[in-house]
Amino acid sequence: MRDTKESRLLLVLLIAIAFALITVDIRGGRNSPVDGARQAAAAVFGPIENGMSTAVDPVGNAVSAVRDSGDRHDRLAVMEKENAALKAKLGSDDRTRSRLNQLDKMLKVAGQGQYGIKGAQVIAIGAAQGFSWTITIDAGADDGIKRDMTVLNGDGLVGRVTTVGPDTATVLLANDPDFTVGTRMEAGDELGFASGQGDRPLRVELLNGKAEVKKGDRLVTFGSQADKPFVPGVPVGVVSRVDPSGGGLTRTLYVTPYVGFSKLDIVGVVVAGPKKDPRDEVLPAKPKPVPTPTVTVTVTPSADGSAPDTDTDGQQQ
Repeated sequence: MRDTKESRLLLVLLIAIAFALITVDIRGGRNSPVDGARQAAAAVFGPIENGMSTAVDPVGNAVSAVRDSGDRHDRLAVMEKENAALKAKLGSDDRTRSRLNQLDKMLKVAGQGQYGIKGAQVIAIGAAQGFSWTITIDAGADDGIKRDMTVLNGDGLVGRVTTVGPDTATVLLANDPDFTVGTRMEAGDELGFASGQGDRPLRVELLNGKAEVKKGDRLVTFGSQADKPFVPGVPVGVVSRVDPSGGGLTRTLYVTPYVGFSKLDIVGVVVAGPKKDPRDEVLPAKPKPVPTPTVTVTVTPSADGSAPDTDTDGQQQ
């Protein structure tokens, strides 16, 4: 064809028609008005298209991507929604299992100490009440909660109730600087007073300045008159450091508490104290010592009955 004004005009017109058909086809999707013509053309020009696929495929893929993008977007949205639901379910299951484990441990502690408890969940932390180490629980006066009741969990002493509302109560945690509890050393009668130090170990002042104490010793609550604010026998913590005895009237210990105060969830308020002091019954079982492996060396005498020669390191020659 000669390059004339008419031929150029025809080429522009054909290109415009082609783009118009492409636009109609894309907008029509599966109901495209040119779908029948496209199928007929595919039957006729299919063999030719196979030979030209290398050059044409990039354009065809782009058009298909535009046409199918809506479908893919819908499928992606459904998959994302399903994944989110699955993750939420798994997270919920993990949290449920964690709470069941906490509840089991707490009921075991209550059974060993013969404490009557009211279970509760932590619903707020200290920022709601100020800058002290406190939590809010979802149990209050309507549940039999009163001021100056002991609060524990499956690990040990959590704190004591300080403020009570109809449906909620505030608990002062054992690591708060204003918190003090009477303690007793395990398997002994050494008494003292533990005070909170925030995120540092509890500070314990033993009444006997010459008491024999070592790292690893354990403490429980001594108890209060009429079990308020503290019932006896609740695990407090493990001695992590002992200050040297300076001949004073008291001796200072530092105790790592059993309870992790930054990750409280399920707790129990002791609404009925034990009939008798459980002493050390509530303390967790001590870990069994790991046996130290021993090596036995057997010396075999030589054929002539003499002892084998050894070098300076004790090795046979």
